Amino acid sequence: MSEATIARGQPAETGGIVHRATGWFRNPWRRPRVLQAVTYLYLAWTIVPVVIAIVFSFNSGRSRSTWQGFSMRWWYQDEFNSLWTDEALRSAMSQTFRLSVITVLIAVPLGTLFAIGVDRWRGRPAGVANFSMLFSFVIPEIILGTSLFLLFSNLLQGAVRLGTTAQVLGLVTYQMSYPFIVVRARLLSIGPEYEEAAMDLGSTPSQALRRVLIPLLGPAILASVALVFADSVDNFVTVRYLSGQAPSEPLSVKIYAAARASPTPAVNAAATVMLVATLTAIGAVWMIYRKVMGQRGDELTAITEL
Repeated sequence: MSEATIARGQPAETGGIVHRATGWFRNPWRRPRVLQAVTYLYLAWTIVPVVIAIVFSFNSGRSRSTWQGFSMRWWYQDEFNSLWTDEALRSAMSQTFRLSVITVLIAVPLGTLFAIGVDRWRGRPAGVANFSMLFSFVIPEIILGTSLFLLFSNLLQGAVRLGTTAQVLGLVTYQMSYPFIVVRARLLSIGPEYEEAAMDLGSTPSQALRRVLIPLLGPAILASVALVFADSVDNFVTVRYLSGQAPSEPLSVKIYAAARASPTPAVNAAATVMLVATLTAIGAVWMIYRKVMGQRGDELTAITEL
């Protein structure tokens, strides 16, 4: 026992424990236990409610909070209120898939081309165009939805009706920023060297764009497809403001309307289908990405061996 410890009246064992504890916190190479705990708590906070909602889609009773036994009643067994017999839910799911697929087919190519154009553009107009796209990314969605609703219902009344067309235009306007940002970041990491090398070997600018640049942008484009599809499926604010008659309401709007009344677990089943569809789309994009990158790695290995 040291004299300093005796003078302070503190046992040597306690001082050693405190020293080890403070030393652990001061060690920059320690295991991040606090961050791990916060991460696990966050994952539990976000995933557990989703799992509970999925489980109650198989509840035999109408309750969405009290378990009454396992059943497929709300999936297909109920004659009127199950997922596959409720015309409103089936129409809402169909509308959700329709909007998501159309948005992907329009927003991803436009966002990619816009990113390439801004990357090739020089001067102040390019900066304005870049800012406008970033502004549409950070603007609150409720402002965009309200503005588009006023635009279509007043200024463009008769030209664009509220419903599927207005919803697609609104989603494309909002979702174009995702492929623009992702592809723009990829362009900044690639640089112009590959296209310049292709043109030095005799290709035209369009051939260099089509055969060299677009394949290099493949991972960014695939990531944009996954992001746009997932966000379009989950979108609520824009599509709600731009919805027309009942058949044009997607599943997110139907779930919101049902939650204010007394919904059955069929709504949980519908939400489960959309969740599985989103995860399947993301998984498919990931598998395609792995396959493409694997083939590209094999080609590079073969070239190196030559």
